[in-house]
Amino acid sequence: MLLIPRETTIFQFVTTLFCLLTYAKPDDDLNIPAIAKYFGPTSRYEDVNLNLKEDILAVNTSILQPPSAQCRQIHLTAIIRHGTRYPTSKNIKKMQQMYQLVREKASGKESWLREIQEHWRMWYTEDMDGRLVQKGADDHKHLAVRLSKLFPSLISEEKLRGGRIKFITSSKHRCVNSTEAFKAGLTQLWGIQDVQFNHTVNDALMRFFDRCTRFVQDVLNNPSAVAEVKRFEKGPEMRTVREKIADRLGVEHSLITEDMAGAAFDLCAYEFTINAVTSPWCWLFDEADAQVVEYANDLKEFWKRGYGHDINRKSSCLLFHDVFSRLEKAANESKSGQQVTEAVTIQVGHADTLLPLLTLLGFFNDTDALTSTNYLTQARRSFRTGRMLPYAANFLLALFDCGEGELRLQPLLNERPVPFPGMVDGQTSSMPLYRDVRARYRELLQGCDFESECQLFQHDAEL
Repeated sequence: MLLIPRETTIFQFVTTLFCLLTYAKPDDDLNIPAIAKYFGPTSRYEDVNLNLKEDILAVNTSILQPPSAQCRQIHLTAIIRHGTRYPTSKNIKKMQQMYQLVREKASGKESWLREIQEHWRMWYTEDMDGRLVQKGADDHKHLAVRLSKLFPSLISEEKLRGGRIKFITSSKHRCVNSTEAFKAGLTQLWGIQDVQFNHTVNDALMRFFDRCTRFVQDVLNNPSAVAEVKRFEKGPEMRTVREKIADRLGVEHSLITEDMAGAAFDLCAYEFTINAVTSPWCWLFDEADAQVVEYANDLKEFWKRGYGHDINRKSSCLLFHDVFSRLEKAANESKSGQQVTEAVTIQVGHADTLLPLLTLLGFFNDTDALTSTNYLTQARRSFRTGRMLPYAANFLLALFDCGEGELRLQPLLNERPVPFPGMVDGQTSSMPLYRDVRARYRELLQGCDFESECQLFQHDAEL
């Protein structure tokens, strides 16, 4: 909701309401900023799955449609991003600088600007540094309950107590705490109080990007790897956004740098995702501005974690092989009539964990690469991090045994079925034969060696 201070005059209230109605479309929820759909990786999960706004535990079990009633769930691997978090200390420093600039320099007379200058207070502190917020814990508690409804024969009290549900997490606090929240969602659902369930910290799997030397040197620490991002930030679209912000604040154009514009956008986004508040910071951007900032963020992810450089996706080889080894073990156990020993694997990591893996598998691969010069022609791009990677984003692989040796694999992204990219005609259903999926990724299964891909070579001149 919009916060109206007690001291606000009737004139200020009416002005604020007029501003709100101006920026919101008639059919929009006025509790949601009109620009929320452009928040990218800072997006709320329920703004991607809109049915959850009415019922956060809503599940549509009809999305799983095996070809026959014989098909039964035998294994689920879930790779999940942590829940909603505070900004990182790096972002908080920039937000503090933007706040001080507005407090000390802004001269506009709009009611939303006076709201920032007179009533809104910078409450983010650097020690928050990306830690999970209560909303983030709730994200995972609710997800756990929904997945137990979607896969009742796999995520069950019996299997949890029997040690057949495994939990793996990144070492970061926000991931460990998300994992604990996921477990709490299950134990509270079933009223379990007599036992605690362990998890394993495995950064080799969930933070593989830190250990891929070639990625770290050639992309992460190499400014030229994101040259397209820098060009776009200096280009006409972002320059227009910065100038519009400066004009709204009544300050010199030169004071609104790329960092200041990004910090203002973050202040709007975090206030909403953490507190469900439409912040006065949001009035610094109209929809056209937000679309440009969204593209800048997508462009950054494209070149740093996505299709921009081959090593981005290849850095996830270790996780890729781990996922398919679990599927293969479950498939072999089921085909031989044995009990599947690991019914469910819950793996909690980061947006930086999910995006390289989705890229390796070929999801959201547009015909043209995202560049600094094709913003307008990329309006319908599929590579949109807000839809792919909101907080608590999840990539699920559900293995079904349909009898007589027929195994099928259902991929889901954010609890919605998605087809594997590049499957040939006749194999394009969202629940293809498991053997066809393995054939589709044969080259990766036979290669994609993490050590050789991530090793540095002196003659390596990809960038």
